[in-house]
Amino acid sequence: MQRYIFIFFFSISALLHNAQAQERDSILTSADTSTIDLSADSLHAAQDSVHEETRKERRAREKAEKEREKYYYKDIKKDSARLEIEQISRTAWRRSLILPGWGQYTNKGLWWVKVPIIYGGLVTGYVVFDYWQWYYKKFLDELEYRIKYHDAPNDPDLINWRTQGLVQQKDYGRRNRDLTVLVTIGFWGLNVVEAYVDSMLKYRWNIGSDMTMRVRPTLMPNTHRALAGSHPLTSFGVTPGIKLTMKLN
Repeated sequence: MQRYIFIFFFSISALLHNAQAQERDSILTSADTSTIDLSADSLHAAQDSVHEETRKERRAREKAEKEREKYYYKDIKKDSARLEIEQISRTAWRRSLILPGWGQYTNKGLWWVKVPIIYGGLVTGYVVFDYWQWYYKKFLDELEYRIKYHDAPNDPDLINWRTQGLVQQKDYGRRNRDLTVLVTIGFWGLNVVEAYVDSMLKYRWNIGSDMTMRVRPTLMPNTHRALAGSHPLTSFGVTPGIKLTMKLN
């Protein structure tokens, strides 16, 4: 009997304990939910408070960053000498871009040698362009005349040329003319690059004007069996040569 009474009270106690646990879990769950909702609301509020950058503001920011890069290098402020050297380099290549040879004159040095070479290349480019333009127009005009007057020749120099040959030579002249233009533009760009590089080497690095060069005969190991009988010294496994040594001070 006592055993049954003990089991009854133990069951009652277990049920009460389970009910209290469920009530406590429901309270914690509701508290967590309110916390999550609160954090979500705060997140939306934070997103709403962020100002979206406009295109005008982005351009102003990028301009300010580029302006800052002129005066700072890896967050280190440049001194006045460094700023002046960089300004010289920028001035040199910009002047050469505007007028070929102007940047070389700004850098001084051997500008009196470089400027004639630059303008000689540009004049040569113009002469070659003019020739291929004449060549192209000569065949083009003859081809148009024959098309208009049913293959009747017009130019006495091209009487023996057929239509297919005229088309090929016309395309050949146009291709060479366009290639001449591209080469001339590249030569102009090379003039700009030379002005910038020369300014960099002259003002940013101290190369020095003293250079020594020594030329002397030497013996080199012979690794080519095919040349074994070309010289008496090859029987000893060596080949005569010249050694050039250059030293920059």
